[in-house]
Amino acid sequence: MKKIIAVITTAAVSMQLYAQSVDEGIKMYQYEKFETAKNILSSHAEKNDEANYYLGLSYIGLHDLNKANEVFSKNDHYYNVAGKARILYLQNKPEEAQTLLEGIVDKAKKREWEKLSVAADAITYTEGGNVALALSWYMSALERQTKNADLYISLGDAYMKLASGGGNAMTNYEKAVELGGSNSLAYSRIGRLWYVAQQYSDALNAYNQAKDADPENPLPYRDLAKAYQKAGNYKYALENIEEYLAKSDKSVDDKIEHANILYEAGEFATAKEKMEELIAEGHVRPYMYRIVAYTSFEEGDVKAAERNLNLFFEKSSENEYINNDYIYAAKIYTKLANELKSEAQANVEEGEEVPVSSEEKKYRDKVDNYLSKIELENDNQKADIYKELADFFKDEKEYAKAAAYYKNIVELEEREAKVLDYYWWGVWNFYAQNLDEALEAFEKMSEKFPDEGSALYWQARVKAAKDPEAKGKEAMESYKKWLAFENENYTHSEQELMTAYQYVTFYYYNHDDKENALKYANKVKELDSENSFANQIIKYFQQQ
Repeated sequence: MKKIIAVITTAAVSMQLYAQSVDEGIKMYQYEKFETAKNILSSHAEKNDEANYYLGLSYIGLHDLNKANEVFSKNDHYYNVAGKARILYLQNKPEEAQTLLEGIVDKAKKREWEKLSVAADAITYTEGGNVALALSWYMSALERQTKNADLYISLGDAYMKLASGGGNAMTNYEKAVELGGSNSLAYSRIGRLWYVAQQYSDALNAYNQAKDADPENPLPYRDLAKAYQKAGNYKYALENIEEYLAKSDKSVDDKIEHANILYEAGEFATAKEKMEELIAEGHVRPYMYRIVAYTSFEEGDVKAAERNLNLFFEKSSENEYINNDYIYAAKIYTKLANELKSEAQANVEEGEEVPVSSEEKKYRDKVDNYLSKIELENDNQKADIYKELADFFKDEKEYAKAAAYYKNIVELEEREAKVLDYYWWGVWNFYAQNLDEALEAFEKMSEKFPDEGSALYWQARVKAAKDPEAKGKEAMESYKKWLAFENENYTHSEQELMTAYQYVTFYYYNHDDKENALKYANKVKELDSENSFANQIIKYFQQQ
């Protein structure tokens, strides 16, 4: 009798360990540690349909759809049918996928909540399905099984796919916490939801609760890294992504994310090195060429940037392109065009007109083409992109383009233009010799910001540029208006005063007005006693 009890006890412990091992594999899948999940579940898939299902899902997570399909083809169990539906969604065959899922649900008996759950999961965790249908299936499942935390998390995830589903998602995540058993996952979801709602302290608290609930869950670290990345705090983004890598399977996607944050943190050489290592190992994804292109450009290797960005464009579909791809392409071809222009300038005599080669024109056309492809959703986003482009073109001494982007910023309807927006719109037009538009910019600046004395100064300077011989009185009067301007927050700089005094002196000299010419010439000398222009004017009138 003791021997029988021992055998039964040994079998029970063995079954418990077996179940724990399958549960551990499922948990690793939920933590997106797909390689670890695959390794755990592979030895159990032959005898356990649930283990087989999560093994197939792990292969999907590893981007191996052929292997996933092979796993799901083992038999016609509803788990495998749901797996095949996920593959169909990924292959953009939503009608076929839904037919399979409806077949699972139609065969569900009164207490079979799992069939409803896995069918709904196929919609929730892929794209292209009917989310409303998934919600109704989850709710039917919850009528039959009310004590399953994972089911509430999945229902919350489905609500998150709806534009106004955040409140219902939170309710279900909190219910999952109340039930327990998957608290680390639930707190991770709550943190993500708070972050989307821009409640950053609540998000941080939830992420820390997720870490405490299970220190081995890598997801809070990844989500924190993304949150800090979006906020532009790359120091903490790097700290968290590196902690995530230490706890994750270090998949290709994980390493790409690490390289992406390294790039945004300005660690260009390291970001490029990480991507090139992955490419050399054969883990080629089109996205990698994007980061290599970006980092090559930032390091000054424009040819490598062009080569890798072209590889990215060739290996990706157009719906994968983002604004930054077009922006970098425009920057790359601007640099290449300007290199050709510099070479041409070096081969002509000073003062000769520089011919535009067909290659340079081709590059300039590409710049305009890529700039035209940039799609911007809101005025705040537009302002950031316009400023980035304006600063780039300013550095390239393409002042007309820089001015045009600042004009775009000023004209945004939903964003209040700042004083510097008007200022740079005018200044870069001035340097581009677009004097009429420069004057328009500074006049509008004065209207919008009447306490800004620099707007008056630049109006005078633009008018002086239109009348360099100081024959007319318009620029002179503008300079005198600026000289008379008083504001406790504004100071006339010595350099600006020198420019104004010299022009006004020149005007009065041209009009043979001795008194005023000497008056302003002496003001020049107060700033620079050795000023040759002022001394010549004074000498001229003293001889009269």
